[in-house]
Amino acid sequence: MARILAIDDERAILDALRRVLGRAGHEVCAQNDPQQVPAMDLARFDLILCDVMMPALDGFELVRRIRPVFDGPIVFLTAKVAEEDAICGYGLGADDYVRKPFGAAELRAKVDAHLRRERRPRAHALAFGDVRLDLGARTLSVADTVVSLTPTEYAICELLARRPGQVMSRSQIRETVLGWDSDADDTAISMQVSRARKKLAAAGTDPIATVWGMGYKWQL
Repeated sequence: MARILAIDDERAILDALRRVLGRAGHEVCAQNDPQQVPAMDLARFDLILCDVMMPALDGFELVRRIRPVFDGPIVFLTAKVAEEDAICGYGLGADDYVRKPFGAAELRAKVDAHLRRERRPRAHALAFGDVRLDLGARTLSVADTVVSLTPTEYAICELLARRPGQVMSRSQIRETVLGWDSDADDTAISMQVSRARKKLAAAGTDPIATVWGMGYKWQL
């Protein structure tokens, strides 16, 4: 499941997007006033769908404003795509277009394809379902509730989350998080991981897996 922000001044379009993508298991936040979008917490979303022709603030100008603070895919919704419009949109940071009127299957396929292949380095947030790391605020939340991690516990979580599925040894974690000249040993890292896992478990998630004899990995 992904969190998708849909921006369109037509409520009928927003209702259709919510219905079509909701059937695929995605959570859609609908916004019919583009002027409200720059003030939103965009790090909450995995993908943005944005209409081009909107009053007060068109899609091109909106994407120009939000692209510096949003890492994920942006897909334009538009009635027609002229070559110069496509070039302008891609230049502003858009990833794709979906023509209106769109078919449900095409829309779901494009959204799922972008979510699957999204691999750009994240500068603002990492999202794994209900688990989200705000890289700027250095906080980890589960279902929008911040987990009270110490700076070291958070740093370990972020390190692992940036490399999902990759096993990292205790010494690698220690050197990356605490520095090579730290007096801490591998046992200290084990204790930090244990404390973080207890807090995360209390919040209803278990993202860190122990790989016996090797270290830890992010398993979401």
